[in-house]
Amino acid sequence: MLGLEYFSFAALFSPLFLAFMLLVTAAYFVVIGPLSEKFADAEPVSIGKKIMFVSGMFFLYLAQGGPVSLLGHIMFTFHMTSMALSYLVATPLIMLGIPTWLWRAFDRINPFKKLGFLTKPVVAAVVFNGLFSFYHIPAIHDYVMLHFAVHRLYYIVLFIAAALMWWTLINPLPEKHQASGLAKIGFIFLNMVLLTPACGLIIFSTQPMYATYSDPNTWAKAMGYCVSGDTSALLQTFGGPSFFYGLSTKVDQQLGGIVMKFIQEFIFASMLARVFFRWYKSENKEDDDDIIPTDLSDGSLNRA
Repeated sequence: MLGLEYFSFAALFSPLFLAFMLLVTAAYFVVIGPLSEKFADAEPVSIGKKIMFVSGMFFLYLAQGGPVSLLGHIMFTFHMTSMALSYLVATPLIMLGIPTWLWRAFDRINPFKKLGFLTKPVVAAVVFNGLFSFYHIPAIHDYVMLHFAVHRLYYIVLFIAAALMWWTLINPLPEKHQASGLAKIGFIFLNMVLLTPACGLIIFSTQPMYATYSDPNTWAKAMGYCVSGDTSALLQTFGGPSFFYGLSTKVDQQLGGIVMKFIQEFIFASMLARVFFRWYKSENKEDDDDIIPTDLSDGSLNRA
């Protein structure tokens, strides 16, 4: 399927990264389980939160270490799928899976409190979408894909920026200042708008933008992130990334932009509906509380 049969187990499943993800997941269950008694305000963690954390870790592994990661070095469509899974699916699921009392413990020892302004909604939205758009400038993208240390660092920074962006919508610490329902709705629209130019340029480009996917030699070098040994052998065996799919490079690029924008729109539209109905329900509840049933409170009904 899509040429995966040509690659080794190590290339497909990144055993070291898999071991790291399993270790982090195990540490999560140890902290919320046996070690939870060390936290004064610890409470039992619901099954729902545990499922969200494990699901988030699974999607993050799939996108950054599993087959989707490998395919992301072959097809731009899967590259964008990997980005969407990492920062729009896995990040919020992991954050939602961490209990409030553990967030409070992190906050107490947080050495970066002076950088708290980065959680401000507009700042967080601009930082994440700016980093994402900057990364997809062709020269920047190809450079990052060819320099593996930079690649890892940039993806870690993107993950942190995504967490800051999701902070406003997830509200990990209820006692902290929270954005109103209307502000959250505006924040969601802002994120949807900020990502549109980058996706639009990719979708409507009349020619391939990235050498990583259009130039066989550059592609072979970039594959060194996934495949060990001399990657020049890939050129002799396959000739280039087009061997693995029947689409033209331009169509693959356009499809990638569409996939990213579609996933973003779907996720944020779902969040928009959730936030809107919660806000609407809250506003109506406040209006109902303002109505004082005087005919009952003053005893007039009994007198009648």
